[in-house]
This record gives sequence, structure tokens and C-alpha cells, in this order.
Amino acid sequence: MPSLTEWRVPPAHQPRAGDYSFELDRALASIVGLHAIIPSDAFTAETLGTERAGNGVVIDDGLILTIGYLITEADSVWLHLDSGRAVEGHVLGFDSITGFGLVQALGQLEVDPLPLGSSAAVKVGDRVVLGGAGGRTRSVASQIVARQEFAGYWEYLLEDALFTHPAHPNWGGTGLISAAGELIGIGSLQLERERDSKAEHVNMIVPIDLLKPVLDDLRKFGRVNKPARPWLGMYSTEIDGRVVVIGLSDNGPAARAELKAGDVIVAVNGDKVTSQAEFYRKMWALGAAGVDVPLTIYHEGVTFDVVLASTDRTKLLKGPRLH
Repeated sequence: MPSLTEWRVPPAHQPRAGDYSFELDRALASIVGLHAIIPSDAFTAETLGTERAGNGVVIDDGLILTIGYLITEADSVWLHLDSGRAVEGHVLGFDSITGFGLVQALGQLEVDPLPLGSSAAVKVGDRVVLGGAGGRTRSVASQIVARQEFAGYWEYLLEDALFTHPAHPNWGGTGLISAAGELIGIGSLQLERERDSKAEHVNMIVPIDLLKPVLDDLRKFGRVNKPARPWLGMYSTEIDGRVVVIGLSDNGPAARAELKAGDVIVAVNGDKVTSQAEFYRKMWALGAAGVDVPLTIYHEGVTFDVVLASTDRTKLLKGPRLH
């Protein structure tokens, strides 16, 4: 993992202690560096890499909340503290619906947990801090610039995601801290949007309120204890009111059905779709993982129907290494 001293947030974007009513440095001390190693034969190794680094937030005694893609299929995880110490961690689990991941430290962190706040109470325009491992110089004084639906190309949907600007350059697993000094979200992505005819970067944040209903299950079972959603292994995007396939996951249902990049998803079970969110909702409404998903496809002037046998994505992933 790169040394915490190798980069810094530009001074103009760093948070200043005097601008907040809570103890900024104490809150930021709850954020640790995270370094995960993934086997080369893991399902996600090709797309996400075999070495992943980001951040995590201590939310309980030795319990670290992060973004799930950092630790998916990891067989070793190390937590890096501001003091320079590194503590081994164990992956407890992750939730593909929210995107959250949990790690349990296997040694003493000696770090106070960051209390959980309410993301529902956040308003556009609120001042926030996007905290990264390493304190103020690796954190961003930011602002909520939007809260809206977000559909990801990897069969992912958030009803009410949070968006912040300025963006954090090392966004994965960062902690979004409210004006009350509470954790209200976890950093997931950096996106580009147009504002005043100029492109600017924003971070997409997973709201903390999504954690509360699933936290106990993740701690006990490593996943949410309910039937999994159907998964097709299809990457898609929206182009002019059409849902277009842009890639396929190897050995996924869509690849086995010989769908191709460039295919247009016209309908699900006979119901027309014009957006990713609509596509996902109609697919998931058919039932749990394993359900047949009837699609109408348009490809190079030809429209045809195909039925995909969906699956549970987690069955393709390596489970956490037991200690």
C-alpha cells in the first residue's frame, strides 16, 4: 500500500478544525487505511484487481465499515493506522445490494469508533467532511451537491445516493462525516458531471441508513439473510432512452446465452424498459436468484426473445478465509 505521506489533498480543500463544532481530528482518527490481497483466480480479480487499497471507518470495537469491492474475495486484509502500525483484519462479509463491506480487526486498533448518524437528515448544501486515512491532509472539506437515484452498470441501484463536491481523490471507503461529527455515508465512486458548461468531479456516497437494517446479518452471516436478487452478469448503460449492453461477465448467465456488447434490452417479460433503473426493478420483481428472466433484445436490425436463467452472484465468489 502506498505510504500515507506520498500524497496530500490540496490545502484549499482540506478541512480546518475551526470550521466544525465537533473534534475534527478525533473523528478523522476513526478512519484507517485498508489494503486487501485477492487470489489471482478469484472471479473479480480481472475486473477489480488482485491488490486493492482504500479506506475504512471504525464503527464499533474493532469493526471496520468499508466499501465492499475493496474486500470482495480477499484472502488477506491489513488495516493501516495513523501511528504507523498495521493490524491484520478478517473479512466478515459484504452486501451486494447496498455495496457495504465489513472487516473485523484481529488485533487492538486503539481507535475510538465513529458514531453512526442519519443520512435521511442530510440536505443539499450541507457542509460535510469526506475523511480518508491519514487525517486532515488526506481528507476533503466538501458539500452535499445532490441526492438522487443512482444506477450502476454492474446491476446495482441506489434509490437515494448522496453526491459530494469537491471530490476525494482516494474515494473508496472514505467516511462521510456530518456537521454533527457522525458517519452518514461511505465513499464508493468518483463520477464526472457537467456544471456551468464545465466538467467537475463528484463522489457518490452510499448512505449510512442503508447499513442499519443489514448490519446484524453481515456480522453474523457474512451476507444479508434473505433470498438473493437475480443476477445476469451483464454490464449496461443508458443511451438515448435505451438500455445497451456494454460488456458481459465471463461465465455469467448473459454470456452463456450468447448476448453481445451492443445488444439493446427492449423489454423484460414483455414490459418495455427505457432506463437502467427500470430494467433492474423489472428484473428483480420476477423473483429471487435462479428465476428465469425473459428479455426482448434488439441487435443489428433484428428483435428476438431470449430467456436467461439468473443466478446468485455470490455463488461465483470465493468466501472469506477462515482463521
